[in-house]
Amino acid sequence: MANNTTNIGKTKRSTDNMIDDAIAAQDNWLSRRRHFTRRFLKSMNKNSDDENNEPVRRAPRKETQYETHRETKSVLRDYWFPILCALIVLFVAIWVIFVRSASSNQMLVFNTNPRNVPIETVSRDTVKNISEPAKIPTFDIVRMRPDGMIVVAGRWLPNKNISVVVNNKIVATEQTNENGEFVYAPSVGLKPGNYTISLTGAEPAQKSDDKVFLYISDVDYRNSISLLMTRDGSRVLQSPSILTDGDLVVSKIDYLDNGRLIVTGNALPRLRVSLSLDDKYIGAARVSDYKNFGVGADVGDLKPGQQYSLTVRLHDGDGQTIATVNHEFVMPEMTGDNDTFYTVRRGDCLWVIAENFLRRGVLFSIIAERNNVENPDLIFTNQLLQIPTKK
Repeated sequence: MANNTTNIGKTKRSTDNMIDDAIAAQDNWLSRRRHFTRRFLKSMNKNSDDENNEPVRRAPRKETQYETHRETKSVLRDYWFPILCALIVLFVAIWVIFVRSASSNQMLVFNTNPRNVPIETVSRDTVKNISEPAKIPTFDIVRMRPDGMIVVAGRWLPNKNISVVVNNKIVATEQTNENGEFVYAPSVGLKPGNYTISLTGAEPAQKSDDKVFLYISDVDYRNSISLLMTRDGSRVLQSPSILTDGDLVVSKIDYLDNGRLIVTGNALPRLRVSLSLDDKYIGAARVSDYKNFGVGADVGDLKPGQQYSLTVRLHDGDGQTIATVNHEFVMPEMTGDNDTFYTVRRGDCLWVIAENFLRRGVLFSIIAERNNVENPDLIFTNQLLQIPTKK
């Protein structure tokens, strides 16, 4: 009996709670209905007042927190799609303005002279990041324009004077802008030839670590070359887009009885020339500023009467082959002479000649002694040198 009484008591209390909850829900529903009816009647009265032109003043009623929250949820439920579209449009606009514009792949380079004439459109793939000023004068662009003029662009400290030095002579002084950028674009073009360009800043005095070698072709501006010369090597800033006859010429091939093959010729300055014998790489050399090159390589004993294929390739600053000369020859019988002869060209030195013919530059004294050259540092263009080549 005691257990049954306890269970009935718990059941009765639970039923009372259910009844109370039902009454509270009904009261809440009635309250919402009353609120809706009042708003509806209020709108009807307002329309009636507008028709009769008799404004009716009613005492303002303070809305409850529940009513404000319900109206907010109603607005979000009814207008969620337009709100979502507006947020998407806002996000796309922010991305276009701040992200895409910052990562644009094109930039205009402007001259810092008073004319402020746009120079050219330059791909950012060929230009360094110029968002921060450089601590030392630095090159970004050195190239020939279609009208034959040059363009030099670079960076240094903001709002400082920087001088452009061509062949050890100051040709112009520009001022960097607030970002440390400057552009030099002379109104008079340079004559065809070789030029070395450097930068010198003022206050404080600071010279550029790097230099630019510029070759201006006398045939076509598209055949010009611009190389950035750094401590780590060279990097092409502008490579020739066309080649003409004479840009790579093999003038002489010597085979010595010491197993050396010597190839001399002419090519575009400061580029690299490589040799291959029967498609096997045998050596390379840099073309001088005066367009001369000479490459010496050990090829061993070549058999008389046998045909060989010699390939000479010209490479740009990126290592790409831009010109090729193929030479097929049949190895002749050796004459038995112990010496050969070499005609000195502009820019030659005994060290390089000895390195090509005698394998080591330190043997230049042998050539100087054979040709009675008193000063090994002084040889002359078109001077005929006798080279001892006996094994």
